[in-house]
Amino acid sequence: MTTTSDRTTVLPRRLVIGSERPDTASGGTYEHVNPSTGRAQASVPLAGPDEVDRAVAAARAALPGWRRWNPVERRRVLTRFADLVREHVEELATIASLEMGAPITQTPYVVHWAADWLEEAAGWADRLHGETTPLSVRAVHEYTTVEPVGVVAALATWNGSSGAFGMTIGAPLAAGCTVVAKPSELAPFGAIRVCELALEAGVPAGVLNVITAGVEASQALVAHPGVDKITFTGSPATARRIAAAAAPQLTPCVFELGGKSASLVFDDADIDRAVAAAVQMTGNSGQVCTLGSRLLVHDAVHDRFVEQLQAALAGVRQGDPFGDGVAMGPVINEPAVERIVAMVDRARSYGTVLTGGSRVGGELGNGYFVEPTVVALPDNTGELARDEVFGPVVGVQRFAEEEEAVAIANDSDYGLAGYVFSTDLSRALRVAAELDTGNVGVNGGGAPAGPHIAFGGRKQSGYGKQGGLAGVLEFVTTKTVQVLL
Repeated sequence: MTTTSDRTTVLPRRLVIGSERPDTASGGTYEHVNPSTGRAQASVPLAGPDEVDRAVAAARAALPGWRRWNPVERRRVLTRFADLVREHVEELATIASLEMGAPITQTPYVVHWAADWLEEAAGWADRLHGETTPLSVRAVHEYTTVEPVGVVAALATWNGSSGAFGMTIGAPLAAGCTVVAKPSELAPFGAIRVCELALEAGVPAGVLNVITAGVEASQALVAHPGVDKITFTGSPATARRIAAAAAPQLTPCVFELGGKSASLVFDDADIDRAVAAAVQMTGNSGQVCTLGSRLLVHDAVHDRFVEQLQAALAGVRQGDPFGDGVAMGPVINEPAVERIVAMVDRARSYGTVLTGGSRVGGELGNGYFVEPTVVALPDNTGELARDEVFGPVVGVQRFAEEEEAVAIANDSDYGLAGYVFSTDLSRALRVAAELDTGNVGVNGGGAPAGPHIAFGGRKQSGYGKQGGLAGVLEFVTTKTVQVLL
């Protein structure tokens, strides 16, 4: 029988800095804990300011050659990169389950997600072009070119393993930029392995560098004068610190931040479909920025919806991500457990906990398991209605009229996603137009919808786009050339 310790042999533990593969670094060592067991399973070196300088220097040295590559060849090598990721689905899925605790039945999707985003970005590498203008009366020929913005610091989130990494790095590489990537130390292994596959595919050394880093080195990276743009996925609080560090150099940023997305379930909705979407709170244990964590349900169907949701959640099995029939794993670490349970406990003073609300004990007690939780909320003022939980917790609130539901949904500091459930297409499209969010799903779906189309938030959910042409254009700059004839 394969044990967890046997599986940890797939976890890569060396940084990638140009052609170097250091297994030690000046920032010390991070002991990674398996969230399912609560036990340390591997250590990774943490970069310090010295490694940050070396990684940025490697990216700058590689930039002139990479940007001069024939765009067709850049597309081909990035496509080979995506293909290699797909060929390593089993390995990368195992890494994802080990480092973030998601069930092994679900993590292959994460790997295909990475490959899809890399492939989509690769397809734009040889389709970026400028414009020309007609000869003016002054006989001036004018045209524009698009050029890579330069060295990109890419700070990837932990809650998607290789999937989040592929989503972050594909666009700048396709645009001709070089990258210094910093995955979270909470989930560094998938990113390191994907970088190894990039080198195997033929991406030149220094074009893609991966360092794990603590607070000091991360600050050094985003403040580094050798960095030309920053892309970050994470919390608004961290984004503010990054923006402050980047401000002296006026380094531009792309921020994909948190969410407090509302699902509006109308009286004519397909309730089975709406409940199935709500049960997605168990996917990655609710650690998804686009989670529809505010369930706004019409009075006429509220009780039926809640009853079906509770029944569906009761059948969700939690446990070892490699176990048979397991559909929900742990949250990422002990602080996450404490934060989530504390938020639910405080909600008892203004709402009613209908399902869950506690840490899972028994044989899972050493891991970081939290019960899927549903809380009835009287209005939109409590903490659970306002703040992102980033865990398997949803709040349910009643509404009577369409305008009321839209007002509640828009009464949020966040603007990442929203969801509408109605069999009246006119209503669904009308409400979708009124939601103050960057993304809307109608009768299911999710955000981001896929790598082929723009994804990004509003308000405290960030700015800038990922996906499609819009995502690649974040990493180019336009030059205007005037020729006097």
